Amino acid sequence: MSDKVIPLLDQRRLQPRPAIPAQSVPPSGLLVDALGRPLRDLRISVTDRCNFRCSYCMPKQVFDKHYEFLPHSDLLSFEEISRLARVFVAHGVQKLRLTGGEPLLRRHIEALIEMLSEIRTPEGKPLDLTLTTNGSLLARKAASLKAAGLQRVTVSLDGLDDAVFQRMNDVGFPVADVLAGIDAAQAAGLGPIKVNMVVKRGVNDQEILPMARHFRGCGVSLRFIEYMDVGATNGWRMDEVLPSSAVLARLREEFELQPLSASVAGETAERWGYADGQGEIGLISSVTQAFCGDCNRARLSTEGKLYTCLFAHSGHDLRALLRSEASDAELSGALGLLWGSRSDRYSQLRASGAAELGPGERRVEMHYIGG
Repeated sequence: MSDKVIPLLDQRRLQPRPAIPAQSVPPSGLLVDALGRPLRDLRISVTDRCNFRCSYCMPKQVFDKHYEFLPHSDLLSFEEISRLARVFVAHGVQKLRLTGGEPLLRRHIEALIEMLSEIRTPEGKPLDLTLTTNGSLLARKAASLKAAGLQRVTVSLDGLDDAVFQRMNDVGFPVADVLAGIDAAQAAGLGPIKVNMVVKRGVNDQEILPMARHFRGCGVSLRFIEYMDVGATNGWRMDEVLPSSAVLARLREEFELQPLSASVAGETAERWGYADGQGEIGLISSVTQAFCGDCNRARLSTEGKLYTCLFAHSGHDLRALLRSEASDAELSGALGLLWGSRSDRYSQLRASGAAELGPGERRVEMHYIGG
């Protein structure tokens, strides 16, 4: 058997500084791109560190003891994140999702949540403020997160069998502690809770039905995510992808499921409800089906790079603008230019007359696209 080669391309410090328009137009609360897609959802990575080494995300072969994580001075401060969030909200963002790495590893994360929870939309409404976590610290922090203003959480859990789950997280972390975190989040009122399971063929796909049985009827929405290429670090192969259609077929062997309409515009998950009303599941087809057509998301990296496509390899250095004493009006103008002219694979295919993305045509740098 040949050795597995996992390439690593570190572009964290190699991003262009956005241009500031000569004349800035005040934000109207509705910023759309060339295809008419609005900016509604911002994902903010608060740390590049994680205490798991999931093979599909931060494999030990790359993120070992020699890997150089970003120094603290390179991270956006809470004040910088909050300032940028206000600019984004003025342009129409209604939802903020805190991600990582593992966001609960960022010290005093509750202080950031409190700052973000005070932001209001131009209409005076509170934001949808949520966080995605691996659940390892959730049991001890759920109450303080809720008190700070967090509304709900999404928890990553790739199986109920301890041997399978520990092989997936690759640090020996037990399932019971994640389940305890989910229970604590429910008790604290951080709901409705979503649980994301990344399905890797031949590794944890036998956990599909046990996961469905466990979370059915308990008020938790379980979503199955196709194993995808996460930033050219995980040795991704198409033959390890179990298509969502196959996941659905397995579920329908045991459960009667009915299709549900999307709960919000631009939703990534295809929703299915149990016919007896005992909740729902979701399918996120990150490889086999494109969901770019109505994408309304942007992401902000740990060090302040803006990615106008979730699957982009390069971003735009908003931190450079922040630390060059750019005004809010200048930040707003730069954001307007970036979103208005954003380019993604879907835009390129539309321009060329092609209809859809094909399998394996998308790549992503950050984790947790399911939200």
